[in-house]
Amino acid sequence: MFTPKYPPPDTAPPPLATAPLVPVVDTSAQVEPTHATTPVPVPVPATAKRSTVQLTPGGVVAIAAGGTATVLIVGAVLVSMLLAVAITAASVAVCALVVRSILTNQHTNR
Repeated sequence: MFTPKYPPPDTAPPPLATAPLVPVVDTSAQVEPTHATTPVPVPVPATAKRSTVQLTPGGVVAIAAGGTATVLIVGAVLVSMLLAVAITAASVAVCALVVRSILTNQHTNR
């Protein structure tokens, strides 16, 4: 139960080992320099047509209502969390005052 579960090993085949290519230089004959040729232009693939999203007026109203509901719900959750922290802090402060009062009365009434 507590042992880790590893993903299955990669099933891609290992890369083929190839020997590095060593250029062969022919020193028996002198080679005349060649003139640079102009590169052939590579055709650019046409971009794919993207489907456009068309919203109906009802769809726009639904999206706006959903966004408003989401904002209201998130806001209510955040406000309730802040209120819980404030109530906790107030109760801790009251407890600290009570304990301080009890300790002060014990020292003075000896």
